[in-house]
Amino acid sequence: MSTVTKAAMRPRVRLLAVSLILLGLGACGALGSAPPVAFYALDGAANSAAVPVSAPAARAATLIINPPHASAGFDSPRIIYLRQPFKLEYFAHSEWVDPPARMLGPLLVTAIEKSAAFRAVVLTPGAASGDLRLDTMIVRLQHEFQSQPSRVRFTLRATLVDEKTRRVLAWREFDALVNAGSEDAYGGVLAANQAVQVVLGELSAFCAQAMQD
Repeated sequence: MSTVTKAAMRPRVRLLAVSLILLGLGACGALGSAPPVAFYALDGAANSAAVPVSAPAARAATLIINPPHASAGFDSPRIIYLRQPFKLEYFAHSEWVDPPARMLGPLLVTAIEKSAAFRAVVLTPGAASGDLRLDTMIVRLQHEFQSQPSRVRFTLRATLVDEKTRRVLAWREFDALVNAGSEDAYGGVLAANQAVQVVLGELSAFCAQAMQD
């Protein structure tokens, strides 16, 4: 290749290098401008609906709580909202810190312990022995924008089983609907926590009543 040809190509090479650098800086700028993801938790600490109930010592039982499950679509950390029936959508920059079913397990233990209806309440994924077993499933936890104000619906299915006989003693589906304080993800998170607290109180009373029957 002649010296003239090489000299003529050098400006093109420099121009290409500068263009690539500018493209890289532009990409970094675009990435940097994306809002960070906000993470939220479910917390039943404020739940005061569970009223302590005295249970006869002879009937006091140990309750084993299996880790909660969630129906399809509700088993991830993504925060779900609906604008149309049956169409699940997700907030782009807001998520639960953990899948709701995982966060719910310890909250169940705390709420049911407050009823004082059981000798012990244990959350376990293993083969721990107990007198009764509680199985739960999150049917839905969603922010619904089909009305004004928007609202959050939390539905939980619970089944109480006698561990010795494997007989279902009682089951119930709990449903709480709470208006959101604002039309955004945070307003929905606050409403979701209130809905969970309502259901925890009702579930605690349900389990305590089952011990009285």
